[in-house]
Amino acid sequence: MVDDLTDMVIRPATDDDARAIAEVHVASWRQAYTGVIDEDYLAKLDVSARAAWWSELLDSSNTSTSVWVAENEGRVVGFASMGPSLDEDADRSALQIYTIYLDPSAWGHGIARELMRTVLADVPEGVPVTLWVPAANERARHFYRRHGFSADGVERVEEFGGDQLREMRYRKG
Repeated sequence: MVDDLTDMVIRPATDDDARAIAEVHVASWRQAYTGVIDEDYLAKLDVSARAAWWSELLDSSNTSTSVWVAENEGRVVGFASMGPSLDEDADRSALQIYTIYLDPSAWGHGIARELMRTVLADVPEGVPVTLWVPAANERARHFYRRHGFSADGVERVEEFGGDQLREMRYRKG
């Protein structure tokens, strides 16, 4: 549980953070996507497999992805990642926020706001940034609008465990 944020720091992630990032990733998905994505799919999310994926990404010396963790009292409670846009129609200089997730116990404490400020501070002036957000996740959409993002009219459908999830692209800059 997050009660006191006086010890919160946001820092670049290291390979040592892979397991903690994976734990937050899985916990956040299970909470945020209950009723949206197939329950069996969510139940089968594997922290060890996610940790291996994050470890490989964080250990890669030539990655163009930046990853930050929010740590409170020595425990990772959130993370965010950003890199070159993966969208086919994106400008070559465009960046994309791939992830921003918090442990559900950290929701509503301002940690996501601080993570987003850190990520956006890393964006060169004039460079556009995009992200994808589930259309049904009004809480997240509101959060992104507060940070200057707006829907640009592009949508896609992703499939998770047989369920289709409609996502909207948000853009800033």
